[in-house]
Parts: sequence; C-alpha cells; structure tokens
Amino acid sequence: MIASILRKSGLKVGLYTSPHIMEFNERISINGENISDDDIRLLIGIIEPIVEEMRGIGMQCTYFEVTTALAFLYFKENDIDYAVIEVGMGGRFDATNVIVPDVSVLTTISVEHASYLGDTISKIAGEKAGIIKAKVPVVTVNAGEPLRVITEKAAETGSPLIKAEDPESVVTKEDSVEFTYKGTRYTVGVPGSYQAVNASMAIEAIHQLPQCHRYISHIQEGLRDVKWPCRMQKLKDLPIILDVTHTRAGSKALANDISKIYGEVVTVFGALSDKDIKGILDNISSVTSKLIITVPESERAADIEVIEKAARECMRDVTVIPAIDEALDYGMEVRGNKNLLVTGSFIMAKDALKWLKRTSAGY
Repeated sequence: MIASILRKSGLKVGLYTSPHIMEFNERISINGENISDDDIRLLIGIIEPIVEEMRGIGMQCTYFEVTTALAFLYFKENDIDYAVIEVGMGGRFDATNVIVPDVSVLTTISVEHASYLGDTISKIAGEKAGIIKAKVPVVTVNAGEPLRVITEKAAETGSPLIKAEDPESVVTKEDSVEFTYKGTRYTVGVPGSYQAVNASMAIEAIHQLPQCHRYISHIQEGLRDVKWPCRMQKLKDLPIILDVTHTRAGSKALANDISKIYGEVVTVFGALSDKDIKGILDNISSVTSKLIITVPESERAADIEVIEKAARECMRDVTVIPAIDEALDYGMEVRGNKNLLVTGSFIMAKDALKWLKRTSAGY
C-alpha cells in the first residue's frame, strides 16, 4: 500500500517482499514491474564472488541474505526514489535490518515462527521491535503486550511512536474494502476487513516521510489501485477463493470476512509443519461445510496425519486426499453451489494456480 501511494505520487519505487508465489522475480520489483531473469543473472554475477570469499573465511550466506543483497543492489543500480522493504522474519537479526529507514512500520504481531523468535508474544514483539532505529519514527497498530514492548524500545532509541487508530465503518466486498479513517473515506483494492487496519498504518507511515506533503494527496488513489494477489482473492469467473493465511490470527480474520461475503464454503486446506494447524482449523471450520485436507508440494509440508487429527477435533465432514491436484478436483466436484476456499500457506496458493493452468478449461 505504501509503495502504491508513492508510485501514484510520481516516484520511482522499489518493493522487496517475501515469499513469492509463482516465481522468484515477484520478490523484487520497481514500479510494479518484476526484476527480469537477465538482471538477476547480471547481479548474481557481481554478488557471487563476494559470497565465495565469505565462505572461504567461514561465513556462509543464506538464501535470504543473498536475495536481500540482490534486491538492494538492483534498487541502487536503478536509482530509485524510495524502497519499501518487508522484513523476512522477526526483525532484529533479519538481513533487511542493515538499513536505516525514514519510517519503520510494525504490523499486527501474533505468535508465529516461535521456534526462531520465541515462545511468547513478548519475545516475538521484542524481535520485531528490533527494526526500530534511533530517532526514526515508528508506526504501529498493536495494543496490549506488543505495544508495551514497542513503546519501551521506542523510548530507548528516542524514536517517535505513532499509534494508528482503528478504522471506522469498515465494509468489505469481494474485491475491495471501504473504511473511514480520521474523517476521510477510503477504498482499498484488496479485500478483507484487516486490510483497513493495514491501510491505516500505511496512511500514518506516509505522513511521517520527509516532504510528506507531496504524497498525502495521492493516498486515496494509491490505496484504491493497490493489488496484492492471493489475499482472499476471488478468481474471475470461477467459484474459487485463494488466500495465503497461515497464522491463527489471520485465519480468524479470514473466517469473519468469508462469513460476511460468501457464507459457507467448501475448503481445501494444507499447511507447513511449523504452523498452528489446530488454531487455524478451529477458525476456518466455522465457515466450512466440508473440509478437504491435503499436502502442499513442499519439503516442509505438515504430515497429513497431523492435519487430519486436528481437523477431526473441530469438524465432522473431513475428507483426506494427500495429492493436492486430486483434492482440488474433488473440491470442485462436491462444492455444489458454494465457493471453494483454498488456504493454509503460500505453497497452497501456488499449487492451486499451477493446477488451474492445467485444468481451468474444464471449469
């Protein structure tokens, strides 16, 4: 959303996000255009000798560290005006945290990646608050214990803390969400009521940028035209909804919005082994008439027996189909007049899109 607003303001904007869905190039873009394969090859040629030199002295670079270096170099070579950088995981020790930004943004914090970030909300908030830099404004929407941790860190670094207000009069639709923030009505081009909360942080972040007066008049346009695939995305002319939700908090928001817009759905669900599978299914089951569990095409996929055990604790109508293509085929056969929700991870969304490329002619 921030990148979209800055683009509408006439700036050249780099965007670095993760993970990708269909291809690596999605992670690195300038003004909405993904980095090309040729540019990746060229820049990796520059980076590789340095990686090898580091390996020689016992410093092994990770995949994400190399990717981050690639993104930063690409943005530098293209002389962008602004880079919008998404942290990979946590914050304090994340590869992206070498930068000193104009503003830091801390979105809603929930328990995730506990084996890496800590097993309490306080520990996780502490890791994420590690992106706060001295005297750099920090925007958040968090409350409770995460806000306490963030406030303490901001005080230590002398960083102005801006707490975004709750959006009002939120109306979510199939392809957008409308809301009022501080007396102004906005539309976000991505569905889901939680996107109104994200937008409130984007609005506040824009206000903290140097020369923000140049960008404020483009906030409404930037939010309206933003696109972000597989976030409760209803596929055009198909009864299929794709969503990459993989946390308990995210699944609760998803279930609430699905209920409001679509009512009951048939759900195809798969997850990675490090996720709160029971917590996610507890929420998803409230809007699911029939649950089909499967295995995404990943080495990190959760065992089907683990998912089945969690599923049967919260639902009666559960079908187990390990092969994801067969699970999606079956979902389309039994959905009746309901929509088919595919969710649980980014890999599930990717697998569903690959399946659609092969089979969409039949639907």
